[in-house]
Amino acid sequence: MIHRVFGSLIVMAAVVAVLSPARVPAAQAPRATANTWDPPRTPDGKPDLQGFWRPDVATSYSIEDLELQEIFQGPIEGLVSDVRKKGTSRIVDPADGKIPYQPWAAAKQKAIFDNHTNPTAEQVDPQARCLLSGVPRPMYLPTQYQILQPQGYVVILYESNHTYRPIPLDGRPHLGENIQLWMGDSRGRWEGDTLVVDTDHFNGKVWFDIIGDFQSDALHVVERFTLADADRISYEATIEDPKLYTRPWKMAVSIVRIKEKGYELMEYACHEGNRAPGLMIAR
Repeated sequence: MIHRVFGSLIVMAAVVAVLSPARVPAAQAPRATANTWDPPRTPDGKPDLQGFWRPDVATSYSIEDLELQEIFQGPIEGLVSDVRKKGTSRIVDPADGKIPYQPWAAAKQKAIFDNHTNPTAEQVDPQARCLLSGVPRPMYLPTQYQILQPQGYVVILYESNHTYRPIPLDGRPHLGENIQLWMGDSRGRWEGDTLVVDTDHFNGKVWFDIIGDFQSDALHVVERFTLADADRISYEATIEDPKLYTRPWKMAVSIVRIKEKGYELMEYACHEGNRAPGLMIAR
């Protein structure tokens, strides 16, 4: 019983970290409007995305995130129904804010969700084991990251799990078909003032969130980064996986600049000796 409660507290703490009830969303992540603002640029003339950033939590959750939070805390001022009505989930397509699973995949995800207080070893979020978070999950986690733009690359350094992500811009092909990676294989290009990042070659072992939204090794993600103004990036990700989903789906998140003087990424002390997963599945 103690272990069941401890497991619940672990999950609840993770959800509460993502979802702050005091931050009720008003709208989806803003889109940049063409020809209305000229962003700062790097020496090669590309928009300068460099700096420290974090997701705007008001745009970074899904309906299922809120449903799990309500299990622990009770109704939150009708927030779940408001999300369905207003479409303010980070999942913006389909319009209902839900991932379009094939029936068998929906049943698997539901089983993970329903057993969140006493999961099997296979039902524990891989991130709880200190494994990498894949793509695009680190972009909307309640954590910080740094974007760098060395010549020919965009590099993202995530505070979560010490993850780093080099994105070459030179048009090189993706890796060989037999190579599968936790973070996938990313290739970037500029379409006007928007950075487009194409990522595939995933290993299929990563989740999108703590509630069991999962993926396969057929995952393909296309992200779009557009400076909406000096301190905000409009971020979109289109996700397809023909093994799991009935059609491609899209999420959108607003990313805000961290302007604190002297800010730096901190140590994320998650390690292979983490005992939380074992406590969660203890009977």
